[in-house]
Amino acid sequence: MAKISAIQLCSVPDVNQNLTTITQQLTLLCQQVNDDEHVVVLPECCLFFGGKDAEQLSLAKQTQQSNHLVMSLAKLAEQFKVTLVAGTIPLLTTCGEKFTNTCCVFSPEGVLLGQYSKIHLFDVNVNDNEKTYLESKYTQAGQSVSVVEQATMNIGLSICYDVRFAALYSNLVVQGATLITIPSAFTRVTGKAHWQALLQARAIENQVYIVAAAQEGVHDNGRETWGHSMIISPWGKILVCKAFGEGFITCEYHQEEINRVRAAIPVHEHNKFTVELNKYE
Repeated sequence: MAKISAIQLCSVPDVNQNLTTITQQLTLLCQQVNDDEHVVVLPECCLFFGGKDAEQLSLAKQTQQSNHLVMSLAKLAEQFKVTLVAGTIPLLTTCGEKFTNTCCVFSPEGVLLGQYSKIHLFDVNVNDNEKTYLESKYTQAGQSVSVVEQATMNIGLSICYDVRFAALYSNLVVQGATLITIPSAFTRVTGKAHWQALLQARAIENQVYIVAAAQEGVHDNGRETWGHSMIISPWGKILVCKAFGEGFITCEYHQEEINRVRAAIPVHEHNKFTVELNKYE
């Protein structure tokens, strides 16, 4: 039996403190779930959040040589014997003045299986404490999509603001994704308005499981995140939701459910539009 889980956090600008919290949540989760195949998803910016954007760049520079962030997450996957979709961490680019917001996926043996860097950057105005977000100031956009193949499922990777761009998800499904993960740090304003609707739309139109792990709460810099981590079925039903606070949600993954939904309403066969793999402007 395969299980899929999401951990909700209120991360702080302290790597070690966040690692401690994630370890605590994984300990509680794995006491309840002990299946042969278990996919666990962490939120966006799981190891450092709530500080200044420039501090993420500094962290990427400080940890480039030691690979500390990647190795710490790999050890957690190995320790708890899970496939860990490790939210996102800042990885320094070759130019050295920007980082990518990157999701790394680790096997239960701690092996890096694949990674994805956020393509769509959050440069917007929002009616909240922060008012203006300019992710591109320090972040370099990714350049390709990624699907990690597993024995029971194929995991399509996306991050937060990506959820507003349906073509990315169509691309992932064409490449074989049966489950799509969405580590996120949605603002409270945009989350309340759009989060659930967007997640259900991506599940329904692509007929896949959606696992969305979110940040939730008021962070050290005053930023407020929406939470409401969810796992959604290929039919668009919310299977489990963690609205507020830190914690986790989990449920079973059934390939038969995907097959049933796709057989009943074969939208992928009926689709008159073609998807050009990995092509975007």
